[in-house]
Amino acid sequence: MKQRSIQFQQLNNKLLEISPLQSIPVPPIGWIKSIRTALGMSLQQLGKKLNVTKQAALDIERREREGSITIKSLKDVANALDMQLVYGFVPKDGSLDALIEKKATALAKKIVMRTHQTMKLEDQANSAGRIDDAIRERVAVIKNEMPKILWDSQ
Repeated sequence: MKQRSIQFQQLNNKLLEISPLQSIPVPPIGWIKSIRTALGMSLQQLGKKLNVTKQAALDIERREREGSITIKSLKDVANALDMQLVYGFVPKDGSLDALIEKKATALAKKIVMRTHQTMKLEDQANSAGRIDDAIRERVAVIKNEMPKILWDSQ
């Protein structure tokens, strides 16, 4: 568990470093065309650097705009533009910790509320405070154990 924890923390730290990048919008015409035109490079010139036709270079720009371009193609274009492709994932919630907290809380609520409903039917309902405590306790257990069910649809 300790090894997993160290790996988790190292990855989380890397993701926190790149998380500010998620606020940078992709240009409407795509990165490739934006950079190419900013450099004053023609489609013909880009195609020549990629060893493809002008039409193929145009197709690459279209596929990037549509989101159907491959990572390999992006790397090739980056090299042709004398740049480096930066690739990664950024948790929408800001960190892996926040993502796990959100998923664990949702799962804990589902478990606790299912038990609460059964007890309510038996006229043994718990108070809201007790339910909140049970959810917090269950979240801690789930985060500690990290069961595979955490990643099932919720």
